[in-house]
Amino acid sequence: MNALFPLAENVSSPPLIRALTIAGSDSGGGAGIQADLKTFTLMGVFGLSVITALTAQNSLGVQSVFGLPEDFVGQQMDSVLNDIGTDAAKTGMLWSQGIIEVVADKLKGKNYPLVVDPVLTAKRGEPLLQPEAIPALKQRLLPLANLVTPNIPEAELLSGLSPLTTKDQIQDAAKKIMDLSGAESILIKGGHLSGDQIFDLFFDGRECMVFEKERINTQHVHGVGCTLAATITAFLAYGLTVIEAVQKAQTVIREAIRSSLPLGQGIGSVNLRFCYLPEEKYHV
Repeated sequence: MNALFPLAENVSSPPLIRALTIAGSDSGGGAGIQADLKTFTLMGVFGLSVITALTAQNSLGVQSVFGLPEDFVGQQMDSVLNDIGTDAAKTGMLWSQGIIEVVADKLKGKNYPLVVDPVLTAKRGEPLLQPEAIPALKQRLLPLANLVTPNIPEAELLSGLSPLTTKDQIQDAAKKIMDLSGAESILIKGGHLSGDQIFDLFFDGRECMVFEKERINTQHVHGVGCTLAATITAFLAYGLTVIEAVQKAQTVIREAIRSSLPLGQGIGSVNLRFCYLPEEKYHV
């Protein structure tokens, strides 16, 4: 049994574990709903989805965004949660203030862990959240989160602290986001830091944990944030604590980056398929 995979490999009839993603669709398949559902499947989790926006995008960037009507987003959430339910949930691209408010209303009173990936822009800087929606993100959604997973630019915006380059500065930003929002814990991702040595920083108000790593030499990192948050969500669905899920997901995402795919003419996608499932599962 692989140590990364919590339950299902050595159980003849594994328990039914469910995870919900609330995010945008990526037509290029590397991020968003597509990345989340692939991750859930490879983690042995039954993936559920609520789509917030449709994007026309590929390895070269985002060409167009169509936000779905907020009432339809709410209908999707009702359909899933009132019937099938979930053991954990994550949010990604939410696009508008109205969608954030609907999602927050539907998640209020939840009895399962929630990971909020506060997606603001795409890899090449295209906006994935309208600027007027940022206050709703801070005031309505972050207070419901068991874990928030901003990258450095997102952490700067959410905390109001900039620049964030050192461990002390990043820990201060994590504390500030928690103080402002009431979120239970923060994982600030350091991929935007300069240099060959980078780190992610986890803080839950009591413990600060720094995950130092050497930068992997590849540009093909499309979907890395979505995949990391989805991996954490799947581990939470299995019943791991937040800090356990974050620790295990660090190893998974490193392998996903090492196995990334040079798709298209631009930034290719991280690849979870060969990270931790036994090779023999693909033999026919």
